Amino acid sequence: MRAAWYEEQGPAAEVLRVGELPDPVPGPGEVRVRVAVSGVNPGDTKKRRGWLGSRMPCPVVIPHSDAAGVVDAVGEGVPGRRAGERVWVYGAQSYRPFGTAARYTVVPADQAVPLPAPVADDLGACLGIPGITAHRAVFADGPVDGLTVLVHGVLGAVGSLAAQLAAWGGATVLGTVVRTGDLPETDPAVPRRVVALDGEDPAGELRSYAPGGAVHRIVEVSLSDNGPLDAAVAGDGTVIAAYATRADPTPLPFWDLLFKNVTLRLLGSDDFPPPARRLAARELTSAAASGALTVPVRERFPLDAIARAHDAVDTGGHGRILLDVEDGLPDP
Repeated sequence: MRAAWYEEQGPAAEVLRVGELPDPVPGPGEVRVRVAVSGVNPGDTKKRRGWLGSRMPCPVVIPHSDAAGVVDAVGEGVPGRRAGERVWVYGAQSYRPFGTAARYTVVPADQAVPLPAPVADDLGACLGIPGITAHRAVFADGPVDGLTVLVHGVLGAVGSLAAQLAAWGGATVLGTVVRTGDLPETDPAVPRRVVALDGEDPAGELRSYAPGGAVHRIVEVSLSDNGPLDAAVAGDGTVIAAYATRADPTPLPFWDLLFKNVTLRLLGSDDFPPPARRLAARELTSAAASGALTVPVRERFPLDAIARAHDAVDTGGHGRILLDVEDGLPDP
């Protein structure tokens, strides 16, 4: 099969290779998916770079955890009717060596989630890491119907989906962007109000928009930057669900948070409990099928240009980066 891989960590152009590898064979409880579109996430490029001292988990790594495609073979114990089923894939390279930057990927059967006909492959390939993280950030502490949810970074991959999921769940959604110049890019149909963090008084603005003057849940993309603001807009019992930070160690306004009985939930996407991932997969699929979710694509690349795709992720920007794996490949 045509695939991309690396055998050592380092810069994308230096370590990523594209060529032929043996076709994988699904084992018991697994399915093989013919990949159409592979989603590229910051976590994929961080693993390739050796971020935070991470090491090669095995001698050869095919990167990327997310994809959309079609089941073309099943292992022992998996119903044969799953062959031919359109699916979206998550966790393909989470504690596993061979991800979705290849013509075929093999995953446990429940990590290949049926993709309803109305949902495009592009959206399916974006539901894995960002979608499940967003779902966990919004719903890990219960339903949000009638609550006010603040989502930081609503133009980001996780933030955008978190805002949409919170609205789908019945919440009043407030959002933030880093710069005033980003405000025109936000979708006014999802957050009730969006505030720029470089404004004169973002905390005051957010309190003025929140019914009752406080928010109930906060989806946090940079805890080290936003901790004081979060403390200012939190109410009694607010939950801050943080999936990233910029400074480590991260300082926190401890007493301000303590006196409001704030709960801090930290989210590591590779280590969510399996029941939480399965619930997220079901509800993400339902939300996508209902038309409640959209994901803007910033740029797409062919598999042979995977190094450029990784560089595009590392340079930042709004919108997802995708690999078109199947385009240009002959049928078997």
